[in-house]
Amino acid sequence: MDSNEAQRLSLDLMATAEAAYVTTIDPDGFPQTRAMFNLRRKEQFPGLAALFKDHQDDFLVYFTTNTSSPKIDHIKKNPKVSSYYCKPSEFRGLMLSGEMSVVTDRSEKEHVWQKGWEMYYPGGVHDPDHTVLRLRPMTAKYYHQLNSFHWDMPLTPPSPQWGED
Repeated sequence: MDSNEAQRLSLDLMATAEAAYVTTIDPDGFPQTRAMFNLRRKEQFPGLAALFKDHQDDFLVYFTTNTSSPKIDHIKKNPKVSSYYCKPSEFRGLMLSGEMSVVTDRSEKEHVWQKGWEMYYPGGVHDPDHTVLRLRPMTAKYYHQLNSFHWDMPLTPPSPQWGED
């Protein structure tokens, strides 16, 4: 397996893993890991596939969460995070590291919003307790059985072009 294949398999893993695990650092400096919806999972979120189509090189990741979640304070105080995707039965894993940001652009939030999320956020996409998080990874590490591959992401990833469908 070469680096190109590792990157291809990493994207496949992101598109199929049941969950994404996100680790933030709490105010006492301890890591806090939790499972979150994997918005790149095509089977569960087919409406977002087009959003990620142009982000195969930069591995852009979005998460949604409650504004009231402690992880929001963690990210505001220390945006350095990691996200992990895995299929333990296949001994496959992908760790992405970088800085997470809270999305404030209304149009970008609307592009991430999915029908049915009203069950979590009754006020819809602009519910005050709905937050979108964006991770533009700086590094990636892919593990497959006994192989490991590491690569750095482009320094200036492409920006989403909201409103250009």
